[in-house]
Amino acid sequence: MDFVTINNTQLEVKQIAGKSGLAPLVFLHEGLGSVSLWTQRGLDWPQAVCIATGRAGLVYSRRGYGRSDSVPAGRNFLGADYMHREAWEVLPALLAKLQLKNPVLLGHSDGATIALLYASRFPVAVCIAMAPHVLVEDVAVKAITQAKMAFESNGLRERLARHHADVDGAFWQWNDVWLSEAFSRFDIRPECRAITAPLLLVQGLDDEYGTLRQLDEMALVAPHAQQLRLADCGHSPHRDQPQKTIQAMADFLRTAS
Repeated sequence: MDFVTINNTQLEVKQIAGKSGLAPLVFLHEGLGSVSLWTQRGLDWPQAVCIATGRAGLVYSRRGYGRSDSVPAGRNFLGADYMHREAWEVLPALLAKLQLKNPVLLGHSDGATIALLYASRFPVAVCIAMAPHVLVEDVAVKAITQAKMAFESNGLRERLARHHADVDGAFWQWNDVWLSEAFSRFDIRPECRAITAPLLLVQGLDDEYGTLRQLDEMALVAPHAQQLRLADCGHSPHRDQPQKTIQAMADFLRTAS
């Protein structure tokens, strides 16, 4: 495990070796994710994707997650624009420091939204978004409300504590924002109209955090995007259908970059 300092914040990073002639993969985690949470059921998923595609990879934990620096004490550190700021301020600074140009962005959930926002302003070789949040739906608010109850009384806090140095900061900065009135108006469809890079969208048919409206709306603003809709799959395609997801991404990257 290594660390990189960006804007006076120490971020946990993991780099994976690959072929130097191919655009590297940059993995962007979900709302409660981290470097270690990409590994589930014995599968180091970023490592598996890098092997399947022959590409180098970068995995990092955003501030407040994993072993990265914690957020300030107290609640409501993040604002409703936190994914915009990650995509347009933190991520560009991190890639510049590591001298990674025109990467392949591969994001999940919040990370998928960050990938789309970055690709709307900065050059990327390819953008791959798994279960992106383009706008807020009632089903997401309901699921995040249930996550709050699970964190407070049903063991979620203990499970997440294995992956986050400051588990309370990691959970509440995400949960408070998503359940706030300000965030109910979150909508990145206007920004996504500017995406010109090759784009692959992936979502499970049983996604508990979003309906297929997310992909339908993306089809309207980015009609060049390809889509993969997975049966027997919830909010996390890389966990529920890891091999199908890896194969689809490897196939897409062979032709798109």
